[in-house]
Amino acid sequence: MPVFTHPEYDAHETVAFHHDAASGLRALVAVHNTRLGPGLGGCRMWPYESNDAALTDVLRLSRGMTYKAALAGLDQGGGKSVIIGDPRRDKTPALMRAMGDFVQSLGGAYVVAEDSGTGVADIRLMAERTRYVGGLADVGAQAAGRTGDPSPATALGVFIGLRATVRTRLGRDDLRGLRVAVQGLGNVGYRLCALLHEAGARLWVTDLHAPAVERCVREFGAQAVGMEDIFDVEADVLAPCALGAVLNDRTIPRLRVRAVAGAANNQLARPEHGFDLMERGILYAPDYCINAGGIIDIYYEGPGYDERIVRTHLERIGTTLATIYEQARATRRPTHEIADRMAEQRFKAL
Repeated sequence: MPVFTHPEYDAHETVAFHHDAASGLRALVAVHNTRLGPGLGGCRMWPYESNDAALTDVLRLSRGMTYKAALAGLDQGGGKSVIIGDPRRDKTPALMRAMGDFVQSLGGAYVVAEDSGTGVADIRLMAERTRYVGGLADVGAQAAGRTGDPSPATALGVFIGLRATVRTRLGRDDLRGLRVAVQGLGNVGYRLCALLHEAGARLWVTDLHAPAVERCVREFGAQAVGMEDIFDVEADVLAPCALGAVLNDRTIPRLRVRAVAGAANNQLARPEHGFDLMERGILYAPDYCINAGGIIDIYYEGPGYDERIVRTHLERIGTTLATIYEQARATRRPTHEIADRMAEQRFKAL
């Protein structure tokens, strides 16, 4: 499993592999860049089909976190971790504590938080073995009802960004009757559906987990579609909220939407797919810009947490997207390229 010659390797500072025989933990941590601060990023648990697939994911995700923090104006770097395993079947307290030991061994270069397949309870178990954790509310915040779960802020940020995208692409602020196809109904996808439903949008939804689909049908009047069929739905917006690389040679020609704005990381399978979307007249919200709400929320954790300050920062996601869209229009370049340039101007300027 080569690292330095891997196509997703991008001058990452650290790529670490770990196996704990006692718990069965097999995990990877990648720290992409720490020029702005420690590499904060979630821990994803997923039954990867191969070790190479896990390496590809952690390299891409950690790079995205660097760009996400920079574009969001945070003094943080980018990192990510992945655990190879099925979170519904393989997760144990011993496994999570072993992951905490792994994080601790990196000496603070990487700060772990929750992600797909992990939650606040898992991060608390890791915190028994490491102090380098994010996404945990302190005692005072817990007394005020906060858990440290960043997914509500992520969903709100995506909603704000989707609204800004609709304003640019469709010229409207009112989301009533807006047709949105949502792929992935986990913590963020479900909450995004709730916000869209409250705003009057019509929903088409899909997820590998049938009960999640049934819940959205029951609570929001959503229309259920198959996992593959979501790309064929005639709608205004596609909101990918599952795993990455969903915008590719196979799916883009099938899209019948005018914009893509969702929570998933690394939605473009390859950079050239951003050009493909532009050529088809589909406005793409760069994923690491629109889904930055969670990392923004974590950034403000600790004593004195102020929801008003966090909300103000979350609203900047819409402002940043509007700037990206305007520059993309003026230069006739794809939005992902503009976003990359804006982020690099910050974390490469030091």
